[in-house]
Amino acid sequence: MKNLFVILLVLLSCISCVSRKEIVYFIDDEVTTKEFKEFNLSSQNNVTIKTNDQLAITVTALEQEAAIPFNLPMVGTGTILDNELTPNRTQPQIQTYLVSNDGEIDFPVLGEINVLGLTRNELAALLKEKIALYIKNPMVIVRISNFRITVLGEVARPGTFSVSDEYISLPKALGLAGDLTIYGKRKNIKVLREEGEKMIQMSLDLTDPGIVESPYYYLRQNDIVYVEPNKPQRQAANYNRNASVYISVASVLVSLIVLIAR
Repeated sequence: MKNLFVILLVLLSCISCVSRKEIVYFIDDEVTTKEFKEFNLSSQNNVTIKTNDQLAITVTALEQEAAIPFNLPMVGTGTILDNELTPNRTQPQIQTYLVSNDGEIDFPVLGEINVLGLTRNELAALLKEKIALYIKNPMVIVRISNFRITVLGEVARPGTFSVSDEYISLPKALGLAGDLTIYGKRKNIKVLREEGEKMIQMSLDLTDPGIVESPYYYLRQNDIVYVEPNKPQRQAANYNRNASVYISVASVLVSLIVLIAR
């Protein structure tokens, strides 16, 4: 019986052991900080405007009245909850420009403008150049108001998340979703992206520090991130996830009772 107890403990310790490489991100002891500095991370973050995007565009100038014709009117109100001790506040909401299937927006005074494939900065520069024919020293701010990403699978809080700054990496997106569970495959994170009329799927390895060089490391609007369950989790899909824990505890208790009874 004593030998049986020892064997049981050995088996339990083996089951509980998980390889460091299976759960730790960006593993590579040979990668130096210098190598990361030489890589321009911002070059991967070239979010371009697509059809059905909603653009919030604000035009300002030293003479603000002159910029009024180039701005959409405020409509409706949005509720802001400060805290439980103060009343709700409301503020006007900026209208947005919907990018048509032809990649155009109908801009006040300027008319139809093709924006498809432009970055926010490129569109702002284009509008600034055109508006400068009407007013002096205009300033233009462009934002993609419907920039959202979806994270599904083996994460703590799957869902769709709005991104205000349009600058989000894969690790940051997983952080919004509460990080991977212990059952997620870190070496095979799937990113699904619409490219024209096609859906492109790319697999990324979170344990590889070279992941930052992938064009899918920085996400774009409407990207879907899927964390696939590992093999043990797939096999356990039809029964209680904690069943193995209960069985292990029960085995230890039975063995202790037998030893005490002797």
